[in-house]
Amino acid sequence: MIAQLSPISYSGANMAKIAIIVSGAKQYLVKEGDVVDMENIKGMTGKGTKIDFDKVLLVADGDSVKVGAPVVSGAKVVGEIVEQGLDDKKIVIRYRQKSRYFKKKGHRQPYTTVKITSL
Repeated sequence: MIAQLSPISYSGANMAKIAIIVSGAKQYLVKEGDVVDMENIKGMTGKGTKIDFDKVLLVADGDSVKVGAPVVSGAKVVGEIVEQGLDDKKIVIRYRQKSRYFKKKGHRQPYTTVKITSL
């Protein structure tokens, strides 16, 4: 499934080059210079590490739009890790009434912040 572009004006020569990339199981609409929070990227550690996103579903610039089936061949998006960390703690509670069953657990989802350097 390809994500739909929002109804913002994406036409004409003044349009920035945009792409839809896949990381993990999620799709992200990016353009050059964007800073995107995404799920943790395994194997990539350290601030300043370069990342190549090869799964590009759509590439659009001023006049042309290339849609992949399922990916655009030869397209690549390059990013750089800005930060890696843990999100805010989410509390998960399981409770069964009248049976003295109560479990409380916390979870912090890891994330990676990536700055898109080139499309």
